[in-house]
Amino acid sequence: MGPLAGIKVLEFEAIGPAPFAGMLLADMGADVLVLERPADTDLGLKRERRHDVMMRGKRSVTLDLKQGSSREVALSLMERADVLIEGLRPGVMERLGLGPEVALARNARLVYGRMTGWGQDGPLAPRAGHDINYIALAGVLHAFGRKGEAPVPPLNLVADFGGGGMLLGFGVACALLEAKRSGKGQVVDAAMIDGAALLAAMFSGFLAAGTWSEARGENILDTGAPWYDVYQTKDGKYVSIGAIEARFYEELLERLELKDLPAQYERERWPELRSAFERTFKARTREEWCRVFEGSDACFAPVLSWSEARRHPQSISRKSYLAVGEVEQPAPAPRYSRTPAAVRAAPPERGQGGRQALSEWGFSEEQVRSLQSRGLGTGE
Repeated sequence: MGPLAGIKVLEFEAIGPAPFAGMLLADMGADVLVLERPADTDLGLKRERRHDVMMRGKRSVTLDLKQGSSREVALSLMERADVLIEGLRPGVMERLGLGPEVALARNARLVYGRMTGWGQDGPLAPRAGHDINYIALAGVLHAFGRKGEAPVPPLNLVADFGGGGMLLGFGVACALLEAKRSGKGQVVDAAMIDGAALLAAMFSGFLAAGTWSEARGENILDTGAPWYDVYQTKDGKYVSIGAIEARFYEELLERLELKDLPAQYERERWPELRSAFERTFKARTREEWCRVFEGSDACFAPVLSWSEARRHPQSISRKSYLAVGEVEQPAPAPRYSRTPAAVRAAPPERGQGGRQALSEWGFSEEQVRSLQSRGLGTGE
């Protein structure tokens, strides 16, 4: 099941991007075993396990890494793994005696994936931070927002998930391919600040070409252009338009029944064009505009909530969402023609599925009992 079937991943408990990377690998068929604390100590994010979507498709064992016997237990698991994922601050795994040098000495083929905000080195490496801080320092947050207004954080999607977890998943997959050729593992140093900057690669070219202003709200993709923005409708909802190309823009004007307007790229008259769009879209409801633009290439779409998006015909047709443990959530992506990805199981409770995972990872009954006697919890 999935293109990564047969790959064993040991994931150290963390929050945000590291478990997201583990979810991506699990969706693709990898056998992900999460090494968790015996009890949940993160009360700020406490929720029922079935709601922890990023734990889907995984199994769990528990271990108190502060106990003296835990190091050898963790190393025993590392020896059987193809991939390790950890999202702790730089130096923590080394202080636990579980850093890359020790791990690779025990398992030369191990791909050691590390997820941090600032990276493994540099003056900020040991400092705390969150998505908003990483995208701020990467220059990305500065670009989000309307003209004359403060920057607007795009949730925590850019650094945590796009520039963090997804980058780590990609890095691990690349390192696995290389390990298959060389027989040697390596460290994958994925930093959210690097990933956020990388997501904005296209804009480096725009800046160099002099076609992008660093002032917010003055460019074609940052709400500066009136034909790439969102507009409120009569019922207080919103629609989006992204008619960048001339032929799409012409169809937009045709569907809106607007004539004698300024030229599309006549920047000094963009306020006039925006006012015309605002008045026009305010005249009908969102649903009415959906009917107007049915079958259109004008680059139009209604602005849906997450709940609405799940019910849209495109999502239903693509089976873009599924229910796991009675929780609706996005389906695995991308799609494969021969080795389809799938969600193997609902998020496990702490230790759930651990004993079966150990058996499938090649531990004998005697070895499992030995690990349990040294503090490894397997849900029994």
